[in-house]
Amino acid sequence: MTYQPDDHGYYGQFGGAYIPEMLHPNIEELRLRYREIMDDPGFQAEFQQLLRDYVGRPTPLYQARRLSAEYGTRVYLKREDLCHTGAHKINNTLGQILLAQRLGKQKIIAETGAGQHGVATATVCALMGVECIVYMGEIDIERQRPNVERMRMLGATVVPARSGSRTLKDATNEAMRHWINHPTDTHYIIGSVVGPHPYPDMVARFQSVISAEIRQQLLAQVGRELPDYVIACVGGGSNAAGAYYHFLDESSVTLIAAEAAGLGLQSGKSAATTALGTPGVLHGSRTILMQTPDGQVVEPHSISAGLDYPGIGPMHAHLYDSARAEFHYVTDAEAMQAGYHLSEVEGIIPAIETAHALAVLEKRPFQPDDIVVISLSGRGDKDLATYIKYQERAK
Repeated sequence: MTYQPDDHGYYGQFGGAYIPEMLHPNIEELRLRYREIMDDPGFQAEFQQLLRDYVGRPTPLYQARRLSAEYGTRVYLKREDLCHTGAHKINNTLGQILLAQRLGKQKIIAETGAGQHGVATATVCALMGVECIVYMGEIDIERQRPNVERMRMLGATVVPARSGSRTLKDATNEAMRHWINHPTDTHYIIGSVVGPHPYPDMVARFQSVISAEIRQQLLAQVGRELPDYVIACVGGGSNAAGAYYHFLDESSVTLIAAEAAGLGLQSGKSAATTALGTPGVLHGSRTILMQTPDGQVVEPHSISAGLDYPGIGPMHAHLYDSARAEFHYVTDAEAMQAGYHLSEVEGIIPAIETAHALAVLEKRPFQPDDIVVISLSGRGDKDLATYIKYQERAK
């Protein structure tokens, strides 16, 4: 079995490009040219140089000694929180803006939930002197106010999405509408491994630097390239795609995904797509999503803005469907406890998205000799208000 997409962008039964006719020229141009551009030595030289000198790669692979002692295993944190802008998102936005320039695009649009992708997009647009418009759900604008101000300071226009649940799904819808109306001069930087082909594959390739570095760093630190487990949070799933990428065909490596269970799987307020969803089409690809029997999208809930999404990327849907990855479901309360715990025992305040991955340590046993790598996808500065409110309510 292969875990790479076929020529039509399908991972098993998931993927493809389900798009309005007006978007066909944009998507077809990307499909025909993205690999040619990404494989060009000049593109790779510029991309790698900026990853090193601007983003600050490679990010450290840190053995969390106190966490390891507590859980009786060897826990390593891949420190994507130390990237410029504070999360893994910039790996993809940097690659995509270089690609957009080679396609002759003059404007950039993006969607964002937690705000990290929006900040990363605004950052690379400022770097390259390109106009940037970011769509963000009205609710997310309120709960991620620091990132909104960062985007504006970087010169981006932040447009609130006021329809539906006013979160990430609705921001994506608004960005898609914009692109339909401005197809010739605009490139849409999708922030995760979602959307029509070739976006899931393209984003995964840009994020694959994460797992490439993990292999090199483990070899240097412990004398072997392969961990026993790789754990990552999954909403759309770009940090997970990057952390898994170079281990997909290594059967000895167990891949673990942490989805947001919100207030509980049966609460009616959850974002645990694989537990609650069924196959269908969302934002341009066939995947697993939460929907009613007649195909209406069910509104998700998560305390984490970045995981507050009713579907997952088609690559992750295939990993679930093929049982290549384990999926665990983490409630808001479990994630917040894990976030506070890492802060207290390792001096690292994680993004609430990342805290969902950390919570897996409480959900399954590991052996003393296991190497467990957790993708620490972002830092928690943006979530301090949420952490504080949660703690105050708990008292």
